[in-house]
Amino acid sequence: MYTRRLFQSRQGCAQLGAFSGLQTVVGDSSLYGLCLQSRYFSGEDSKKRGGSLIKKLEQEQVVAVMGGQWGDEGKGKLVDILGGNYDIIARCAGGSNAGHTVVVEGKKYAFHLMPSGILHQTNTCLIGNGVVLHIPTLFRELDSLDKQGIKYEGRIKLSDRAHVVFDFHQEVDALQEEDAKKGASDKSIGTTKKGIGPAYASKINRIGIRVGDLRFPETLEAKIANLANYYKKIYPALNVDPKAEAEKYIEWGKKIDHMIVDSVDYINRAYDAGKKIMIEGANATMLDIDFGTWPYVTSSNASIGGAITGLGIAPNKIDGVIGIMKAYTTRVGAGPFPTELTNEIGDKMRAVGHEYGTTTGRPRRCGWLDTVAMRYTHKINNFATLNLTKLDVLSDLDEIKIGVAYKHNGKVLDSYPSSLEVLNNITVEYETFPGWKSDISKIRFLEELPAACLKYVERVEELVGCPIGWVGVGPGREAMAVRKPE
Repeated sequence: MYTRRLFQSRQGCAQLGAFSGLQTVVGDSSLYGLCLQSRYFSGEDSKKRGGSLIKKLEQEQVVAVMGGQWGDEGKGKLVDILGGNYDIIARCAGGSNAGHTVVVEGKKYAFHLMPSGILHQTNTCLIGNGVVLHIPTLFRELDSLDKQGIKYEGRIKLSDRAHVVFDFHQEVDALQEEDAKKGASDKSIGTTKKGIGPAYASKINRIGIRVGDLRFPETLEAKIANLANYYKKIYPALNVDPKAEAEKYIEWGKKIDHMIVDSVDYINRAYDAGKKIMIEGANATMLDIDFGTWPYVTSSNASIGGAITGLGIAPNKIDGVIGIMKAYTTRVGAGPFPTELTNEIGDKMRAVGHEYGTTTGRPRRCGWLDTVAMRYTHKINNFATLNLTKLDVLSDLDEIKIGVAYKHNGKVLDSYPSSLEVLNNITVEYETFPGWKSDISKIRFLEELPAACLKYVERVEELVGCPIGWVGVGPGREAMAVRKPE
């Protein structure tokens, strides 16, 4: 019998606190009935509960995995590690702008659309309605799976409500970025130019084309013409032949027809049948269209809300949310980055951590861990536990810093600022820790980490207010440390 743990009554929140080692603080209004904030119990009690929390999560029916920084935290690795325990791995948002890398026995797999659980032969991978689908990229990933001998027949489902990314969406994306660079200052976002923003804009403007539309060739050309004409009014030089596009997509539609499902019905029937479901987020909360560092954000809800709207699954069916956060901070493209290091330490992090975009190959900006941002994303997602990734990247540093507070005009800010005017004029307060200067890649239990390293991990837990269940100590699937079982 599965029990609901994410959205609960006040009594349910208290029970969640007992279950996870979290002390729950609930807002004044009884209308919410939500666990609005949780504080981590420090000390021996928390260490014991940290291990049991993972066991409890593994027994739950529906668990979501969400990024807690600016993306590239390593969500794919944990989804791959845990994926074999689930019947369905579901992508809920984003598109081919996402890049998830998994390393298994030294072999590297890079996915952009495909859920990372595809490497497990026992589960089904669902691309939900909240995803925008570039079909040529899908075909390339399927071809790559074929070449690597990974069997997927019957294991991939595409939502009929997912919107299609056309090549001309990608052209528009590039044109918009170029336009933004013109004028007195560069206002470009630094997108991946994969057409994600324009595709979501087409969706919001109610002129987009959905995967299910490919099943109706008699109306497809007119729909493509309507969409293309909208963009031609803005970019007259855009060259789109609606007839040729329709013919191409009708043929592609036939190739993927056996994968297309009513995803809302599919996932809810699976839930009712007791199937275990893991929801794989894309991008991350600090890039969320509503909660991220606006306007330097992605075009979808990359936090827990996107799991609900991007799959058509009710909030009270999600049992817990696992947050993925690096032991330091990175981001790709433009936008605020308060703890960024533009020095040799940042360069060393990039080199050791191989911090180059999976999708674009661009060098990622690197900096110290920012627990102000992490506390903010924890508020939004109510993480049950965290996976702190790539801790090994810090192993050779003499000292390590954690950003613990933002100051603006001499005052410590109570919450994460929403405006660039504030973010661009803050100072960060840091705590400094000695480095551990040793190889941790073979360690499999947190208790066996060097004392200085374990102190760093436990301080992160205290600052964020959430227990850490897993720590990444290397790139491979096996390179993960956990609390020793009780």
